[in-house]
Amino acid sequence: MENKKVSVTKIMQYENDELNDEETIELFQELINTGLVWQLQGHYGRFAMELLGEGFCEHPEEEN
Repeated sequence: MENKKVSVTKIMQYENDELNDEETIELFQELINTGLVWQLQGHYGRFAMELLGEGFCEHPEEEN
């Protein structure tokens, strides 16, 4: 897995409800891939678990 930096700007845009659904899913996939999602406030982890459970995001080891 490639170690990516997650854009603080994207997180701020998410917080301000400025991302569309596709951009939100991409952000959360990046947060999951880097593990940062589990270090942020609880909402991020809970929403990530929802996205994983519904198949919108994948666990890093499941990525091609």
